[in-house]
Amino acid sequence: MTTSEVLAGFPRLRALVVGDVCLDRWCRYDPALGEPSLETGIPRIAVVATEVTPGAAGTVANNLAALQAGRVDVLGLIGNDGHGHELVRALTARGIGTSLLLAAPGIPTFTYTKLLNRLTSVEDLPRVDFIHTQPLPEALDRELVRLLESAASGYDVILVSDQAETAQGGIVTASMRDALARLDRLVWVDSRRRAELFRHVIVKPNREEAEAASRRALGRVDFVDLRRQMAAPLLVVTHGGDGAEVIDERGSQFVPGRRIEKPVDICGAGDSFSAGAALALHVTSDPVAAARFGNLVASITILKPGTGTASPEELLALGC
Repeated sequence: MTTSEVLAGFPRLRALVVGDVCLDRWCRYDPALGEPSLETGIPRIAVVATEVTPGAAGTVANNLAALQAGRVDVLGLIGNDGHGHELVRALTARGIGTSLLLAAPGIPTFTYTKLLNRLTSVEDLPRVDFIHTQPLPEALDRELVRLLESAASGYDVILVSDQAETAQGGIVTASMRDALARLDRLVWVDSRRRAELFRHVIVKPNREEAEAASRRALGRVDFVDLRRQMAAPLLVVTHGGDGAEVIDERGSQFVPGRRIEKPVDICGAGDSFSAGAALALHVTSDPVAAARFGNLVASITILKPGTGTASPEELLALGC
């Protein structure tokens, strides 16, 4: 199928993103205004402008919306705090549904605060992250699983963003993984630290994540056996700008990427790949075609600062 034919199928699709929804706060600071505090003597970081965007699972949802999927919703957890309100507003502004977001008092909204020098636009100071390191309370875990099970039949594609870097993870718990394995839907998982724990779903790690998962599961790097152990219908391993490796019951095939010599920002490239490839897989039923489309989407987003997206117009302009 051509790019145009693949894109033509997207407005009919309903997509749900499940997982660790984050708020990205892009704060520009002026180093010339960093005079010391009168009270403490510690120099301040003088933020003069702030932009907020959905991050982590929100980045996936943002890419789905930009690709003009017919409906995009997110299922996850936010805090009953200002960052949570900002995140809901940022998602809603992009046409992303938030009715399946739970607001939990006492748990901070997962937030990355990125400090960019106003003079250089470079992120040159440490991030300020708002994280929750405790295990998810059982009541919230049960409610999130219930929401998934009750809503899943209303979607064609379910994408899972397991981004929390704590040992126990975020909202994608063992109970959530079990529920995902039971769904009769196209389920596409991107897990930063726990890829080998998923069963009966499509899993997309990058090469480093896949190698680490394979060593944990098998004691060696073997993507073919890793897919078999996970009972995954498909394992897609991205290799940065080189492309993606597609592994299914027939073996492994490498799908070259569109080489970009000077990417602007590779942050979020995996999320944009997942959004494009998962939608394309539903339309084409062809894993290789899906990986090729995901490569194209990522090749556009890495030419933009921050967690960029790709539009149908930009994809069509490639002439692929």
